[in-house]
Amino acid sequence: MNRYTNRERAAVKSVVVDLNAQYIKFIKALFPNARIIIDRFHIVQLVGRALGNARISLMKKMNDCHCREYKILKAHWRLFHKDFADLEADRSVYLRGVNEYMTQQNALDLIVKNHPQFEKVYDAYQDVFNALKEKNRERLIDVLENYRRSGQSMDTTISTLKKNMTAVLNSVEYDFSNGPVEGINRRIKSLKRSCFGFRNLDNFRKRIALIRS
Repeated sequence: MNRYTNRERAAVKSVVVDLNAQYIKFIKALFPNARIIIDRFHIVQLVGRALGNARISLMKKMNDCHCREYKILKAHWRLFHKDFADLEADRSVYLRGVNEYMTQQNALDLIVKNHPQFEKVYDAYQDVFNALKEKNRERLIDVLENYRRSGQSMDTTISTLKKNMTAVLNSVEYDFSNGPVEGINRRIKSLKRSCFGFRNLDNFRKRIALIRS
């Protein structure tokens, strides 16, 4: 970054990053006038990871690994990360692993209604997810400010978001995203993995240019 003058760096208006504290500290020093925007993908990823940790913790507390609740938590974990509004509420489907017919909403209710602590984590995930989806600043503030600690990893996640409140709120106010850059990085990593590495850096650059063309 030293190749850019102080004047050029001072002209940068926005920088999109993840929630890495060192990145944020570095950007504040390097681009003093830039607004920091936390990428929405990384916010959802963070609360999703906290939800996953709560799910695994709940599974470990169950004594019977053959009960319906355990099987739903293990085999159908994607239901908990899905937008609640998109869950099937009327049509029963065969749930593999559980080996029963039930609606997706019934399967989810079987867990959250019987485990209040997990329900708090699930509700927090859904609230943050939908606030970002709707780009609703007021709702996001309300979720973060009124969250009640549950003794789960979601507590740390919400604290992290509140600590970076301004940058998190910027994510719903601006459309900037580092999604395209993340996509390019993924394709480069996939290329490197599928070719088992490159001995010649020039050939590597040429292959990257080909997949980008």
